[in-house]
Amino acid sequence: MTTIGILALQGDFIEHEASFRRLGISTRRVRLPDHLRGLDGLVLPGGESTTFCRLMADFNLFEPLRTFVRTGAPVWGTCAGMIVLANHASDLDFPTLEAIDIAVLRNAYGRQVNSFEADIDIPALGGDAFHAIFIRAPAVESVGKGVEVLASVRDEKTGEEAPVAVRRRHILATSFHPELTTDTRLHAFFVDMVRDAGRSSSPK
Repeated sequence: MTTIGILALQGDFIEHEASFRRLGISTRRVRLPDHLRGLDGLVLPGGESTTFCRLMADFNLFEPLRTFVRTGAPVWGTCAGMIVLANHASDLDFPTLEAIDIAVLRNAYGRQVNSFEADIDIPALGGDAFHAIFIRAPAVESVGKGVEVLASVRDEKTGEEAPVAVRRRHILATSFHPELTTDTRLHAFFVDMVRDAGRSSSPK
């Protein structure tokens, strides 16, 4: 059975659990290093990135999480989770997991009162546009070699397209909150990543 862990130190881990439950996927709350054992994938949910990093240090999770990422198991970060996975994050007084070669700007779209929603095209999902919810969302300022941009939104100030969903191999990151909608297509996309990784690592 596929089991996906959800970092449950802070943030909207309950909403992610509900989304995976709709897909019939088993989840486990991760609060201690031992909770990572046997997981097929891991989600770092939205929340407050500074608080996440502080609690990761307090619960001795930083190095175990970094090791988990390096095993090649799929990991998905949403909003604050994207910041924690990024190679570079502005105005963050803690190290990140450096799991995906992107540079992000924290709270790029303003405070919570500046939160917004947008229908975005995610070709990898097919079908209709995805209704994305942005809450104190980070902006992806640059992407490195091998990082695929899955979706973008137009920056009203510059008129340029800004990435909001990126992937590199087993790492997925979104600056918005799919778990706050009833659309489970991104969760299903991640489940497919997890299952593909399991098949590729199985003995021939």
